Amino acid sequence: MFSRRNKSAVPPATPSIIGTDCTLTGDVVSQGEVHVDGRVNGDVRCAVLVVGESGFITGEINAETVRVLGSVTGQIHARAVELAKTARVVGDIAHESLAVEAGAYVEGRFNRQPASLPEALPQDAPALLTAANSADADDPESVGKVVLLGN
Repeated sequence: MFSRRNKSAVPPATPSIIGTDCTLTGDVVSQGEVHVDGRVNGDVRCAVLVVGESGFITGEINAETVRVLGSVTGQIHARAVELAKTARVVGDIAHESLAVEAGAYVEGRFNRQPASLPEALPQDAPALLTAANSADADDPESVGKVVLLGN
């Protein structure tokens, strides 16, 4: 009644938890955080995913942030990926940022995805032209040269 706290503030969302005694077959879709300590046989799509040390996921993962302490078999697509020393991943990882602790096991490729790029250069921005697409492309001395065009 006399509290100064804003009562309209939204409390933080509770993460969805798949416990150690649970096996889920099918896709998991959430707008928030998902914590897997059990087994998931299917794809997972969420904002934040934590695979606990006892967690197993067999399927594709799409999330903003993924932290793996357990096992994943399948591709991971995330902006930020963290692999703890207890992590075991069999599959490719597409990421913007990646942190791997010593001891993590990965059988797959890391594919760094660039951060979102602007759709077009500003009008006054210089352009980059290489000899391969310039008028001097036939000149052997121009190979490897870079020409900066613009203001």
